[in-house]
Amino acid sequence: MAKKLIVAEKPSVARDIARVLGVKGRGEGCLVGEDYVVTWAVGHLVSLCEPGETDPQWVKWRMEDLPMLPERIPLKVLPGTKDQFAVVKGWMLNREIVSLICATDSAREGELIFRYIYQKAGCKKPVERLWISSMTDAAIRQGFAELKPSAYYDALYESARCRSEADWLVGMNASRAFSLAYDAHLSVGRVQTPTLNLIVKRDLEIEHFVPEDYWEIRADFGDYEGLWVNPKTKKTRCEDRDQAEAIRAAVTGGTGTVTESKTTRKKVPPPQLYDLTSLQREANKKLGYSADKTLKLAQSLYETHKLITYPRTDSRYLPDDMKPKIAATLKKLPPAYGAFVESPELNWNLKDKRFYDNSKISDHHAIVPTEKTANSQSLTRDEALLFDMIARRLIAAHYPHYEYEAARVVTKVGEHAFKSNGAMPLKEGWRALYRGDKGDDREPPLPKLAVGDTRAVEKASVKTCQTEPPPSHTDASLLSLMENAGRDIEDETLREQMKSSGLGTPATRAATIERLIEVGYARRKGKSIVSTEKGRQLISVVPEQIASAVTTGKWEKFLSDMAGQKDEAARTAKSDRFMNGIRRFSVFLVEAAQNGPPVRFEKDTPKVKKGAKKPVRRRAKGKQGQVNRE
Repeated sequence: MAKKLIVAEKPSVARDIARVLGVKGRGEGCLVGEDYVVTWAVGHLVSLCEPGETDPQWVKWRMEDLPMLPERIPLKVLPGTKDQFAVVKGWMLNREIVSLICATDSAREGELIFRYIYQKAGCKKPVERLWISSMTDAAIRQGFAELKPSAYYDALYESARCRSEADWLVGMNASRAFSLAYDAHLSVGRVQTPTLNLIVKRDLEIEHFVPEDYWEIRADFGDYEGLWVNPKTKKTRCEDRDQAEAIRAAVTGGTGTVTESKTTRKKVPPPQLYDLTSLQREANKKLGYSADKTLKLAQSLYETHKLITYPRTDSRYLPDDMKPKIAATLKKLPPAYGAFVESPELNWNLKDKRFYDNSKISDHHAIVPTEKTANSQSLTRDEALLFDMIARRLIAAHYPHYEYEAARVVTKVGEHAFKSNGAMPLKEGWRALYRGDKGDDREPPLPKLAVGDTRAVEKASVKTCQTEPPPSHTDASLLSLMENAGRDIEDETLREQMKSSGLGTPATRAATIERLIEVGYARRKGKSIVSTEKGRQLISVVPEQIASAVTTGKWEKFLSDMAGQKDEAARTAKSDRFMNGIRRFSVFLVEAAQNGPPVRFEKDTPKVKKGAKKPVRRRAKGKQGQVNRE
């Protein structure tokens, strides 16, 4: 009897799909029904071959064999999952199977996982694609009702293939070249090296920072206070201690006159919904979770508990047609959120483009709760806290703006001006969801003051302060810089425009940070992430081009554009152009390693293939500054 083969990425997902479709028969590495066979990939079953598996000449690590630029990088079955590959391949080629359904994760990496298996198995049967953003039963049924031909996602696969091969060419060539040149095991990568550079740069800024003293002069006018304003710099700091003491003495016991009093009504919109990177950043700041921990918790909420939509997304928007589903979701949130959902403040007919915008949706929408009601007893404390963040963010989006009256007052005591800022809340709006949050930096209100009002200076004081270095990087700050290709961008709108040109993807950034720690280039120091001596040495010897976040960001932007290119000829041209550039860059990196500065790394054993000759490092500068190796 003719059947369709469904290939999921993980056993848990396969079981959910099988249950929804009524597939109950158990087989070896699969589930079998009358119409479908459901199997799974256990992540990657197939990968690109190692250099020595691609060409026997590359088994040994030798500088004279670099760069390695194969015309085609063959695929191999991963030894650890070869049994499951055999199961999947067997079903792909089985005569009972007339067509396939790709049900791997709906993203670039998921597409690559399936296509590599399909190619390595030598399958030629037609394929349809299941594309879902939620693991609820309703979402799975809807996804199967809207299957698309696999060709619809060819651009996504081409982008994934180019990313995979680019990482191979750059990583394999650069890592071997620098390891051989410096007699140390050095891992160099297209994304990890510029990320390391961000950490090293910040650490050096901190180390070289020279603190400077300055003084703040504060005047207490009874019902409010003011800070002295330097008439030259317009800043509330004095650079000279004697001057500060003289000003304090001059204003003590004096009378202040209000020379400027301005109030402005301001509105603050609710924060945007979460994509993965913003969720990781905020979970790091609020809960102290690492990026990797947040991703794992989000995956559990998505796959195991089915309480949130697909987490590995780079979108912070929802499609317009999702409004009825969001309304149903809000109504089914746990009782703890009942007062907020039932409040007349909640706008059930939200039309704000900050949240609903079809033009901002690509592969997936923002992370939001699903219609399934959460059972707090089934969640760990960490899972519950992360779900709470996501739920509150969705409710807040449907609440009014926070409104307040911003006040700015200038009070003069003789010739000296003192500035005071204050804020008077007028309408709590969405901030009702975050009462009692730590780090609420809203300014205290000021009394009603008019120009000409006077106040006696009850007290004047001088406070000694010091300029501070920038803080060490945390998961949150690193993720922000990775998302924006090394640029520190606070504005949400501008960040949105930059995210397609960041370092890596939302799904890979956490792994990149953990990889830097794993290979000894960085370490955790409390909540901070700091570079090691080995990490700093690597950055000192690699060329700026591989350490530049902007360079890698441009590549990611190119890959992102390629994924959206539907015209096959244009896509092929883009692919060829990108890979040719990567090949030239790989040649450049090998030459850079051969001619790099003389740096001695701490002794370690390079993890080279068995039989490789141990590299010897003897360096001397030639007449033209070239490096001679004996």
